[in-house]
Amino acid sequence: MHESGPGWGEHVLANQQAWDGFAATYAEGGRRNWAAPEITWGIFDVPEAEIGMIPPDIAGMRTIELGCGTAYVSAWLARLGAEPTGIDISSRQLETARALQEEHQLVFPLHLGSAEALPFADGSFDFAISEYGASIWCDPYRWIPEAARVLLPGGRLTFLVNSVLLMLCTGSDEDAPVSDRLERPLFGMRQFRWQDGSVEFHLPHGELIRLLRSSGFEIEDLVEVQVPEAARTRWEFVTPTWAARWPCEEVWKVRKR
Repeated sequence: MHESGPGWGEHVLANQQAWDGFAATYAEGGRRNWAAPEITWGIFDVPEAEIGMIPPDIAGMRTIELGCGTAYVSAWLARLGAEPTGIDISSRQLETARALQEEHQLVFPLHLGSAEALPFADGSFDFAISEYGASIWCDPYRWIPEAARVLLPGGRLTFLVNSVLLMLCTGSDEDAPVSDRLERPLFGMRQFRWQDGSVEFHLPHGELIRLLRSSGFEIEDLVEVQVPEAARTRWEFVTPTWAARWPCEEVWKVRKR
C-alpha cells in the first residue's frame, strides 16, 4: 500500500510506486556513497572539486535535500557541519536511509512527501539541493516554486540533471545507449514517460531559465559536465566516449532574490 499526500498528481503516485520498486536496487549504491571518502556526483562520480555542488560556507546552514532517496547527500552535508533535512516520496528509500543513519550514527530529519508540496514554512532553509531527485522526477513548474518558497532570501538552490542534449539524443528504445544524433524534438519537451511506469521531467534551457527567474531566482552558474574518456560508470545508457564529447549532465546553481 502506497501513501499519498495533498496535491499529489498522477505522476507523483506513479513515481512513488516505481521508486518503492527500485529501492532495493539502489540500496547498495546508497551504502557505498554513505561510506565514500570523498564527495562525487552523477553517473560518472565527478569529484565535488570539479563542479562545486556544495557552497564552501555550508557549515551551519539549514539544508533541504529534495528527493533524497537514501539521503547520502544529506549525510555529506551533515559531516560538513550543515543541519540537513531530507524528503522523498518513497517509504522504501527512506527505510534504507534510516538504516544507514543508524549504521553511521548520523541522524537528521527525514520526511515522506513530495517536493511539489513541501510540508515546511516559508523561509525554512538556507540551501536546497537535488541530485537526480526532485530535479528530474518532479514537475519543475511545481517543485521549483516550492524550493523558492522554503528558502530564505539569498538562499541557494543547486541541482543536477540529465543534460538537454542527452535527452534529445535518447530514442524510444530506453535500453539502447544514447545516440550521436537528435532523436526527439526540442520544442514541447517536458514530460518523459518510461516503460517501467516512471515519469521524468526535462525542460529546454530557455524555458527553464524563464521558470527559475519567474520563481524568484537569479542564475549564478550552469556547469555542463564533461568526463574523461577513461571514466567509468555502471550505467549503460551513456558511454564515457559520448560523455567526453558532449555533456550528459548539467549542474544549475541559482540564488533566491
